[in-house]
Amino acid sequence: MAGSSHGHTPAAWTGVIIAFIGFCVSGAFIVMAQPVGFWAGMVVVALGGVVGWIMRSMGLGMPKDNAVRPTAAATREPVAAES
Repeated sequence: MAGSSHGHTPAAWTGVIIAFIGFCVSGAFIVMAQPVGFWAGMVVVALGGVVGWIMRSMGLGMPKDNAVRPTAAATREPVAAES
């Protein structure tokens, strides 16, 4: 998959960074045994997905025509070894 641009878009980076921050918040609050803070962090994780989706809808994601498609070599069935 070398050379593909999968995930290297502003939408992907922004969504992942927001979700990572939410994950860190949830992790900190679960260690402190604070369920409200944990769930607040989980909301931030979900918000990261929503923001990434909205940004992709605005055209900041990977265009559909550049989607990674399997090559003919990747779709061939393996050949059984002859003895």
